[in-house]
Amino acid sequence: MALNSTQKLIKSHLISGEMIPGTEIALRIDQTLTQDATGTMVMLELEAMGLDTAKTEASAQYVDHNLIQSDSKNADDHLFLQSASQRFGLYFSRPGNGVSHPVHMQRLAKPGKTLLGSDSHTCANGCMGMLAMGAGGLDVALAIAGEPFYLRMPKVWGVKLTGELQEWVSAKDVILELLRRHDVKGGIGRVIEYYGPGVDTLSAMDRHVIANMGAELGATGTVFPSDGEIKRFLKRQDREDDWVELIADEGATYDIYEEINLAEVVPLVAKPSSPGNVVPVTEIAGTPIYQSYIGSSANPGYADFAIAAEIVKDKKIADGVSFDINPTSRQMLTDLLTEGHIASFIQAGGRLHQAGCNGCIGMGQAPATGRNSLRTTPRNFPGRSGTVEDSVYLCGPETAAASVLSGVITDPRTLGLRAPKVRAIKNPTVDLNLLDAPLPVEEARKVIMHKGPNIASIPIMDEMPDNLQVPILLKMGDNISTDGILAGGSRVLPFRSNLPEISKFAFEMIDKTYYERGMESVKYGGHAIMAGFNYGQGSSREHAALAPRYLGLRVALVKDFARIHWQNLVNFGILPLTFVNESDYNRLKQGDILGLSNLRSKIQEGNEFDIKIEGTDQFIRVKHTLTERQVDIMLKGGMINWVKSQQQPM
Repeated sequence: MALNSTQKLIKSHLISGEMIPGTEIALRIDQTLTQDATGTMVMLELEAMGLDTAKTEASAQYVDHNLIQSDSKNADDHLFLQSASQRFGLYFSRPGNGVSHPVHMQRLAKPGKTLLGSDSHTCANGCMGMLAMGAGGLDVALAIAGEPFYLRMPKVWGVKLTGELQEWVSAKDVILELLRRHDVKGGIGRVIEYYGPGVDTLSAMDRHVIANMGAELGATGTVFPSDGEIKRFLKRQDREDDWVELIADEGATYDIYEEINLAEVVPLVAKPSSPGNVVPVTEIAGTPIYQSYIGSSANPGYADFAIAAEIVKDKKIADGVSFDINPTSRQMLTDLLTEGHIASFIQAGGRLHQAGCNGCIGMGQAPATGRNSLRTTPRNFPGRSGTVEDSVYLCGPETAAASVLSGVITDPRTLGLRAPKVRAIKNPTVDLNLLDAPLPVEEARKVIMHKGPNIASIPIMDEMPDNLQVPILLKMGDNISTDGILAGGSRVLPFRSNLPEISKFAFEMIDKTYYERGMESVKYGGHAIMAGFNYGQGSSREHAALAPRYLGLRVALVKDFARIHWQNLVNFGILPLTFVNESDYNRLKQGDILGLSNLRSKIQEGNEFDIKIEGTDQFIRVKHTLTERQVDIMLKGGMINWVKSQQQPM
């Protein structure tokens, strides 16, 4: 049977289950990736499991999010992560070395392997012919401990690329085109696999850009072939021996087909406040901007910066505009310095920041109130920039650079300039110091983990009650993101290792009274929340499930869930339910009390049951999609309790 690349990756790592879309499968995980906003909790989970040493081929802990050290919290946690990496046998990337995804691509990514990361943009490394997926931290902790990763077998969405990109158009416009066609739910339950002659025209970093924002479509992952271009990339990183070919068999088929003619793609922009709100730049040209921002995991390559530097070279940016340059790895920054591109940015009026996620996650570079920010980042969810009333547009580096010169959103094709050509560096920097190697096991066992005063242990979770009467504390609409549930940024993320403190920020953008009302609900058995479609889109941060659980959340009733957040709810014992009849959403209001009786037996006996609206004679029909294994996890109150009950040696 002819297989596509995704099927080859899954088949070679399949531990249990069948490759039938929608059924549960278990995969062996070769590599893991954690970053500091999620990794602190992962390290605490590994400690709670009693792990001796990582069981994966390679696991890496990156410090790229919480780089602002306005007090001791982030610095203390960096020391904790370094010591935990040493203790458990992980690679460690220090602050300033760069964003996890491009650094992992440069130093550790291997074609033909699986990668699981506690960051939703882990899918970026699908550019290397890997099955790279984002997940909640607890799932990643289990993978580090040698456990399989469970998921629903995805459909494979084959996107055939033909033609070649025009001048002034880049890889970011390709993924924005797919978002324009399908919005933020288009990839749910799918792996996107790119194939066709157009792939040959894209560099490894171009593919990274496209794969990265598969997360914005809700996709399980993105897969590109491992071909001659990937071999060239690895050779330039002194890692040619890590290359293996991975291409679809002749005659391979896909569950869904799509085609993009690269020659027809035009400069695009995602308007506030969704990555799926995409229009041609020409439609909003002339819109004033306060900020133009270049960098992030969505445009991390040398060429992404170099082409912008060439556009602004020997020119001055418009008055009143902040031009923020956010390098994505120390290795790449060195090359930009060597080639003179950083000088072009600085002389034009740019502001150079350290290599890291920075403003993408709300760590600095927040825009002014009521002003527009134009960014090459992957997301523009409300408030993600660090400014509550933000107005963020997403674009490629060509549009960002053209616009900073004029002070308004500008189609780069209208500049009247010759399109810059960026040549490949003959001898790119290979920085072997981006990662500290794991210690030998015997030496690692002697390491004492550094725990600052901001680290708090994970509280014990109780089992699922058989009967619940829970008020609906929040009724929300569609596309609620994890940024809306629990914000990132410099105010919130320093408390990532302190659950009682970080829970004070839960749902604050939606309802500032939620924390107090949630804490009160704990005394009476907890509460429920309601939402519409695509609940929990965006970041993989498990704190968006863990903090509400700490505040008494027992049931999430929505029209449908985003994949990673759904799994995080299960992992922490929050029952994820959907409406059998979506119109029932309109029958419920905030403050209604839901009665769930004989709950433990009901979720074991079938996938559908009734919930009573207390104080009335009305019932709502709901359903769950838990497997037998997940039902057992739910009954025990979450994954940590379930793992302990299995009594498996770690």
